[in-house]
Amino acid sequence: MPVPSAESVGSQPLLRDRAFLLLRTAIVDGVLEPGEQLREQELQRWLGVSRTPIREALLRLQAAGLVEMSPGRSTVVTELESAATRDARPVVAAVHQIAVREALPHLTPSHIRSLRDRNARFAAALEAGDVDAALDADHALHALFVDVAGNSVVAAVLDQFSPLLRRLARARFASHDAANSVAEHDALIAACAAGDADEAAAVTARIWTHLTPPLDPGTRRPA
Repeated sequence: MPVPSAESVGSQPLLRDRAFLLLRTAIVDGVLEPGEQLREQELQRWLGVSRTPIREALLRLQAAGLVEMSPGRSTVVTELESAATRDARPVVAAVHQIAVREALPHLTPSHIRSLRDRNARFAAALEAGDVDAALDADHALHALFVDVAGNSVVAAVLDQFSPLLRRLARARFASHDAANSVAEHDALIAACAAGDADEAAAVTARIWTHLTPPLDPGTRRPA
């Protein structure tokens, strides 16, 4: 078939994707808080796009469990511990286990060093009270397994549903409950270094299935 000209390619998908990514990031980062009502006109002014891309982005966010839409009434950001989060938690845990099992035979000493470096960055960020840096380091650590596994379905599932749990991780890393996360990463890395796929998968399952809102809401402060 002939390649479409640039003039015939609409910008609507790009606008929809941009709106979706910006809104998803705002929800995960807590800029848009759990329970906050989202009004289309305000979102249009904020994002600088028309109603249609906003509506399409909100539908995608609803499918990902990040917002709840009531036809003709309101759209709100879901709570941290929502039904969607409870449904997603075991799925995300299981998919991360697949990534770890598929990646482990291909991990090199360089990969193990990289995992340790990422956990060290994670620990330093927690110590400094830098939640954004802690989230980035935690994501980078788990992303290494996904990248090495090279399973496109694993990557797609995690891209859709991990943001639900990243909101929980943000709350956890901002609290005193974060201390256990470094040790959990250490246990995962040790299992990988030993080539123990069963133990690595078991630790991975604990990391993700135990990710719940923190018991202690107190925020960590830099030392």
